[in-house]
Amino acid sequence: MIKFEHSVFALPFALTAALLALREVHLPAAQIAWKIFFIIVAMVGTRSAAMTFNRIVDAAIDAENPRTTTRHLPAGHLSKGFAWAFFVASVAVLLVAAWMLNPLCLQLAPIALAVVLLYSYTKRFTSLCHVVLGFALGIAPPAAWIAVTGTLDPRILWLTLAVTLWTGGFDIIYACQDYEFDQSAGLFSLPRLLGIAGALWVARLFHLGMLFSLWMLYSSFALGSLAVVGIAAVAALLAYEHSLVKANDLSRVDAAFFTVNGWVSMLFFFFWAADLWL
Repeated sequence: MIKFEHSVFALPFALTAALLALREVHLPAAQIAWKIFFIIVAMVGTRSAAMTFNRIVDAAIDAENPRTTTRHLPAGHLSKGFAWAFFVASVAVLLVAAWMLNPLCLQLAPIALAVVLLYSYTKRFTSLCHVVLGFALGIAPPAAWIAVTGTLDPRILWLTLAVTLWTGGFDIIYACQDYEFDQSAGLFSLPRLLGIAGALWVARLFHLGMLFSLWMLYSSFALGSLAVVGIAAVAALLAYEHSLVKANDLSRVDAAFFTVNGWVSMLFFFFWAADLWL
């Protein structure tokens, strides 16, 4: 029901924020490893809780949507009781990891959890549900910064904006598959509001905004040439992603959503980590 590899979307951006934060503080190697480990644990716990909650809340909708009838809950492969138990366990993992990081992380953990759980209801009342999902992932970088430093630096919010726009953009693309179902079920999405072609243009604008945000982040931290290469790699991958999807041909949405976006986050982290290392 929950694929751990789904954490790859936000995790590399959170780790990038952690590395940027480590430039601002002087910690022994053992403490650095400790913090990185619990940042990863907190990310996996939060993602697992959010995805499980989404599957529980949307079980009835998934059972009616031809694209999602094979998911574990509507197909009967797992019970709701098991899903609720897994959700509680995932929340516990998040809280323990936050407690191990620092007091501010523990205080903010319930707020972060509320944000990621809210998304599951948004498609019922707003076409901006994609932006809410983006923000749910976008809070990961400042969370990682707080985990390292115990404070928040406004500069890292450029990465929040970048991740929010990136996620919102690719979720719009993914939601195009459910255009007809959303209409019949009375659910909200930008494809339903604007049509598939219009929604794809909004996704393109979101991704241009992501690139601008990454450039502002680069300027704020005065990094080197490898960081610029990382932004260029993201731009090239986003251009490729949009070339895969047309308003009259959504057959390659899965490749655009899962494969390309996994590479976006990983390559960005690779080049920025290399720049910071050197």
